[in-house]
Amino acid sequence: MSDTAPKQRPQYRNISVPQILSYRLPLAAKSSILHRVSGALLFLCLPLVLLPLFSLSVSSPESFETMRSYVDNPVCKLILLVLIWGYLHHFCAGIRYLALDLHLGNDKESAKKSAGMVFGVSLALTVVFGLKLFGVW
Repeated sequence: MSDTAPKQRPQYRNISVPQILSYRLPLAAKSSILHRVSGALLFLCLPLVLLPLFSLSVSSPESFETMRSYVDNPVCKLILLVLIWGYLHHFCAGIRYLALDLHLGNDKESAKKSAGMVFGVSLALTVVFGLKLFGVW
């Protein structure tokens, strides 16, 4: 029998927010966290922002003009831009997770590439829709 005591495992207690923010997460983990954040954002904003704007837009021509005057406000446009990003990121990441569920791209390198594609495609589409929202064309 060995007389050596088992090695004590390190204990991590009282983790603070700055410690959590200093972690270096892989790109796939960042994509996963933002997928959850964007889902929560869309879920919470659906009854507060999206449904009231939709009901204003389809009720009558006068209410459509009222909705249009709300959306002309730059702060409202920024809120809508964040919601557009949330939808597009959630959509693109959801397609990635469907592919992962089909066992496509489960290895480390292709998972890293697909997470990068999620960020690239969702941000590029956000820029396109943002330019349209702010009236560039």
